[in-house]
Amino acid sequence: MRPFSYDTAAELFPAAIRKKKRAGFAYRRFGTAAEAVRFAIEELPADSLNGAYLQVEEARFDQSGIRSLYESEAFPLERRPRPAAAAEEKADAA
Repeated sequence: MRPFSYDTAAELFPAAIRKKKRAGFAYRRFGTAAEAVRFAIEELPADSLNGAYLQVEEARFDQSGIRSLYESEAFPLERRPRPAAAAEEKADAA
C-alpha cells in the first residue's frame, strides 16, 4: 500500500439517514484530502460525521479513519484549537 497523500482530490459523502429527508450535509468534492478531512472534523456536526465516509482515489475512510487522518503528524493544515485546550491556554497566560 502506498503512503496516503493529503494533496489528492477527495469526496465526502453523507451518511444515509432513512428517518430524515436530508442528511446534515450534501456530497462535497474537495481539491485536497487535507481540506476534506479538516471540513469533516471541524465543520460537520457529530451526527453528520457518524456514518459519513471520505473517498480518496480507491481508498475509503469511515469516521474513525477520517479522525486518524486528522490527528496524524503528517496532517499538513493548521488544526482548530479544541475548546478545552483554548481555555487552558488562556488560563496559563493569565
